[in-house]
Amino acid sequence: MSASVALRDKSREAEASRGSFREVWLITLGHSLTHWYPATFYLILPIIGKELGLSYSQIGLIMTCQYLAGAIANVPGGILVDTVGRKGMLMALSLFWVGFPYLLMGFSHGYLMLLSCVALVGFGNSLWHPTAIPTLARRFPERKGLVLSIHGMGGNVGDALAPLAVGSLLAVLSWREVVMLNVIPGLVMSLLLLVMLGTLRVGAKKARPDDEGRIQSLRDYFGGVAELFRNRSLVLLTASSAFRSMTQNALLTFLPVYLAYEMGYSPLWVGAGMFALQAAGFAATPIAGHLSDRMGRRSIMMTSMFMTGVVLFFMAFAGKSQAFIAFIAVLGFFLYAIRPVLQAWLLESTPKNMGGTSIGILFGAQSLGASVAPLVGGMIADRYGLIATFWFLAGTIVVANLFILAMPDESAAKSA
Repeated sequence: MSASVALRDKSREAEASRGSFREVWLITLGHSLTHWYPATFYLILPIIGKELGLSYSQIGLIMTCQYLAGAIANVPGGILVDTVGRKGMLMALSLFWVGFPYLLMGFSHGYLMLLSCVALVGFGNSLWHPTAIPTLARRFPERKGLVLSIHGMGGNVGDALAPLAVGSLLAVLSWREVVMLNVIPGLVMSLLLLVMLGTLRVGAKKARPDDEGRIQSLRDYFGGVAELFRNRSLVLLTASSAFRSMTQNALLTFLPVYLAYEMGYSPLWVGAGMFALQAAGFAATPIAGHLSDRMGRRSIMMTSMFMTGVVLFFMAFAGKSQAFIAFIAVLGFFLYAIRPVLQAWLLESTPKNMGGTSIGILFGAQSLGASVAPLVGGMIADRYGLIATFWFLAGTIVVANLFILAMPDESAAKSA
């Protein structure tokens, strides 16, 4: 009888695992759309800049407003995730909130209205990662790096396909028509997440408590916050991530501008260049995630960051030559590989019941770094030329790597 019960329990666990992996793909698809919209905006940003007669600093300030709003909202978003626990509903709300402001943007004709719309996008994005990432990590505790890399690949897909699709549409439609059409896939995906994952909670009965955590009261929650901020690994990883985000988001802001303004590329070819950056990241993400599960997070992080700095130095040297284009794909391979590795390392270093807040703090720090870099990069470009911005970005990724050097031993982090 006991053998029969054990076999039945094992069968149920296998079925739950298959079901949860189906949820991995659904959440990954939703993640791709949270990246699709910003990737669309990066492509139309040079067009908006010319239409409104904006300087490089004003273009950078647009992205600064978006990421500053995200920095403000990420920690409250993490609190909401750890105390409410309705994962499916929160992910659906986040995706809707990311896409809808771009529709409003299509009706705006002033700079201040544009800044308000991108700030709303930043608020919406603050809910996705604190919800999705701890959910996936808890369901696959032994394969965090791989599962989070699959989730990260969804972001790469959105980042890669949006410039190609939107670049093609811009050949026949205005940018305002494109952003209005673009809201449809986000609305459809939001409804799909709400229907299929709307009842997904932390601590759902079908999930094991060790994997899913618990919904906790506000009193219990705030009792753990002070301890969380004393966690050395959390401080170092978030600081490193903030500088890495400075590199990534200033690059995403000014690489399309450089290709359009300095190299004279059409929107279609600018989109192709951005596709190359993201497609290389798509290829690198699962490799880095799997290797980090086997070889350790530190070695993968440091290697990828070091190579990112090297490639950015070569891009600054290459200038307007064809070699600059070739380096874009190489840069994407190393720059995007470490996102899931960083997230997995953070979740291993912090308490399970604070996963949403830990990721919220991480993405809050990233948004803060991302908010500073485009404005600083724009000011550097206005004063010294756009190529000087790439020297600045190479320096930020070097600083990010220095924080990883100071990280505690990984075995100690895992035991914690």
